[in-house]
Amino acid sequence: QEDTFMARFEHIIQVNAADVPGLPVLTREQVWRGLWLRAFDPVYFVMGLNSADITRRTNYGDHEIIERILDYGSFKVKDRVILHPMKQTRVEVAESAGWPRCSATCIIEEPEPLSLFIRFVYEWDENAPSEADLDDEVRRAREQAYIATDLDTVQRIREIAGMSLE
Repeated sequence: QEDTFMARFEHIIQVNAADVPGLPVLTREQVWRGLWLRAFDPVYFVMGLNSADITRRTNYGDHEIIERILDYGSFKVKDRVILHPMKQTRVEVAESAGWPRCSATCIIEEPEPLSLFIRFVYEWDENAPSEADLDDEVRRAREQAYIATDLDTVQRIREIAGMSLE
């Protein structure tokens, strides 16, 4: 659509912080494993999500695409996740009633060895009918919810890494 304007919100979370005592240092592989698990078993990461069914999985060599149906009880969302191993995941959702076309991308950044960050990028169709009535307060609340969810994701990745026997 030519009248589509994709709004964008992004932020970055530091995974390894040498100045925080007791915080385990994670490897890129451990961070990737957590993001991979978030794609394949999102119930552990997403509050209110009852189940996730993977309906298709296709490997293209340098990346993989999975299609899912996420069941939140009162509604379902069909999405697809594009996984670029050790680099990033991108979730894409088509527009539906009450839901704008949107995407969420998690990018692993490593400016120097073991200095790991995850950049979270959210984009959505600003002109979708579901966006029309949202005021600035609701939009700010959505951004705060993204940040809280992403902080929780990083915490869960740390928990998963702590459970591994490596």
